[in-house]
Amino acid sequence: MKRVALIAIAILVTARGALAGVPSHQFVNPIGEGADPWVVRDPNGGRYLWCLSEGNRAIAVHTSKQLTSLGEKHVVWRAPKTGPVSRQVWAPELHFLDDRWHIYFAASDGKNENHLAYVLRSASSDPLGPYELHGPMATGDGMDRDAPNVWAIDMTPLERGGRRYALWSGWDAPGSDRQYTYIARMKSPIALEGPRVRICANDDYAWERTEPGERGRGLNEGPQVLKRGRRTFVIYSCGASWLPTYKLGLLELTGTDPLDPKSWTKHAKPVFASSRETYGVGHSCFAESPDGKEWWHIFHAKRDRRPGWRRAVFVQRMAFTKNGFPLFGTPVTAGVPLVRPSGETLPRTTIPLRSSLHDGSRPRWRYYGHHQFIMQGRDGLHLGCVPDDPINSYRCGEKIVLDSLLPSDFSVEVTVNFLGNSQARDAGILFRATGPAIGYDAQRGYFAGVIPRANRIILGKTDGQRWRELGRASVQIDTGAPQRLSVEAIGSQICVSLNGEPGITIADGTYPDGAVGLRVVDTHVVFSDLAVQMKQATP
Repeated sequence: MKRVALIAIAILVTARGALAGVPSHQFVNPIGEGADPWVVRDPNGGRYLWCLSEGNRAIAVHTSKQLTSLGEKHVVWRAPKTGPVSRQVWAPELHFLDDRWHIYFAASDGKNENHLAYVLRSASSDPLGPYELHGPMATGDGMDRDAPNVWAIDMTPLERGGRRYALWSGWDAPGSDRQYTYIARMKSPIALEGPRVRICANDDYAWERTEPGERGRGLNEGPQVLKRGRRTFVIYSCGASWLPTYKLGLLELTGTDPLDPKSWTKHAKPVFASSRETYGVGHSCFAESPDGKEWWHIFHAKRDRRPGWRRAVFVQRMAFTKNGFPLFGTPVTAGVPLVRPSGETLPRTTIPLRSSLHDGSRPRWRYYGHHQFIMQGRDGLHLGCVPDDPINSYRCGEKIVLDSLLPSDFSVEVTVNFLGNSQARDAGILFRATGPAIGYDAQRGYFAGVIPRANRIILGKTDGQRWRELGRASVQIDTGAPQRLSVEAIGSQICVSLNGEPGITIADGTYPDGAVGLRVVDTHVVFSDLAVQMKQATP
């Protein structure tokens, strides 16, 4: 590396209190990118199973020990290239029924008016597959519900009185674009029987409309079953999913027959609605904490107030009244530390740690970014890669963070390949990072990065919302060759090197410990050959 100029910097920061890190017993929202989240405890193992659409063309099951982390992704099914189930794969849900895993989802041929409900059934009790496709489910009118089949999404099972039913959001007639909540008895986990029943109107209250007043239309979708004691609720999303006014309503089964609309009572007010900071909330699911002592509410919220479907996943604790009615509270604000679910811990890393970051060699990481902006390749980990067919995509400072804490004193280095892009922006190493979440500066900690378009390396820190530069050094960067970036942190002393040559040295005691990670800013790079070692201060 040919050096052009070097700026040596020594800064001592003593006011740690103003920018303290997030303690390990806390976490920060949003925990991941995505929409229509679904998570369930694995009855055959001590883990959570997240089920999410993958680019609207596949379905992924994520495995995690933590309710606050999506964990490791496993794509379990990919849609065919053409046909009625080849596009718009929406809202998959994973259920363990009759000793097999079933994934209920909606798909089409690329035209929304052709959406129907399908189900994948696992070949064994392994939730990671393989799976066999069944469907479409017959969701029309008549005893056989196929005269003709009618648009359906968001199917979910309900068990009551020894019987099993399916709930879904469907149109009342082909091409009507009027969404209601329907129910039918299930003959098996992959087939319905008997007529479908519309259990309620979609506009009993003005707040269920897509827009205020007579301009809006009623719209009910995303039904989710929630049980407490002898009470059975269906929490549904209503209004316009593309607007900040999306919200949750509640139905309760107050009668004995789920197929009788008179057995259902609708709550007169929304049970969960937007706040000024967190809006467009909906499509919820519910899970217990690792030790079963708490209930948690999982939902998505919009990333901006413009009409659209750019969303992220939030989790927050919920409660019940003494008589079993759910209390969801107000949507938590992004960036606010919350106590982790009861029984959840963040382990410490055993080092030295080495990883090529190639296929199959990655340690446990948490990814924070759009799910289409990360790819595991033979050459390493691609971060910030632009997908061929982006779905509701957005940039947010894509990053992966080690799923555990490091000792206070350590060194970390990684190879960064800018793929020949001389105009690339920042890419580099996060360290002593706590409270990571979706967002460019949504972590407390330090970042050392390489910026080819400015021929510069930088060092700075973030407080969860803002970036503050601590130092920079001018260098000549050849993007045709991989760059080796190194950080050494011992006490308050931090040193950054590029290709073995020292560049920045500072003293800053804001963040004494945390995790290590990799991050990009609006840039596609390939990371490889990560190495982390413990260091000790010289007496």
